[in-house]
Formats: sequence, structure tokens, C-alpha cells
Amino acid sequence: MPLQHTVKAVIYRGEENYVAECVEIAVVTQGRTVDETLANLREAVALHLEGEDPAQFGLAPEPTIIVTMELEPVHATA
Repeated sequence: MPLQHTVKAVIYRGEENYVAECVEIAVVTQGRTVDETLANLREAVALHLEGEDPAQFGLAPEPTIIVTMELEPVHATA
């Protein structure tokens, strides 16, 4: 099985903060803003993989992070 070169994550609005959750690895973090959440996500993924062989998680060395953000729809008013 080929190793993945990306870690996929989803950012969504939680009750009080934005939440980032990875799909392939057990990483969840949060922040007050989207920018803070992205910074926290980068750090959390790096810490999770530190000292580990990424191949154990099905990942290539030094994978990048792909983020999808869930947004609530906005409806136009007349």
C-alpha cells in the first residue's frame, strides 16, 4: 500500500471555538480563530509524529496537511 503524502483535517465551528480534527491520525485541537486553529493544528500534528515513524500511520516522511472547512450556509434576505 502506498504511503500518503498528506494528512487530511476538517475545521468546524464548535460551541465556543473552532475545532480541527484529523481524519487519518488521532489529532484534535482548537483555537479562538481560524488562524490560531491552523497554527495549533500544525503544532499538534508535528508533536504527534515527533519521534515516530510516519509509515506506521500510513504516511510518507514530512507529510503536508490538507484542510477542509465546514461553513454554515448563509441565506439571502429580500
